[in-house]
Amino acid sequence: MNLDRPVQFRRAQLIDDGLSTRWTWNDADPAADNHGPVHFAAKRDLSDGERWRAGEEQAHVTTRFTLRWSPFVDGITPKDRLVCDGVTYEITGKKDGAGRRRSIEFTCAARNDQ
Repeated sequence: MNLDRPVQFRRAQLIDDGLSTRWTWNDADPAADNHGPVHFAAKRDLSDGERWRAGEEQAHVTTRFTLRWSPFVDGITPKDRLVCDGVTYEITGKKDGAGRRRSIEFTCAARNDQ
């Protein structure tokens, strides 16, 4: 496993506006959502494609990232995001890699037409 890609996790902030609480991403300063230190991962693109929605064409890529297991990485959930090479990925799946507590695999999706 070649862990040669630096990745940063991001976590939304819980905002209380007085009426309700909701999770919000900081679109003005995305780095403010950074969660934890930079980790190194192996990256493998699984598929790419295009889809049509509401008259808009979107290109997307599905990628799998493999990281060494740690309590921090194990605490990452599909509510979080992963950033690699300037691309922000939505985490769509998480599973244990080869061997118990050796690695964790994240399946992620990103638009690549922006």
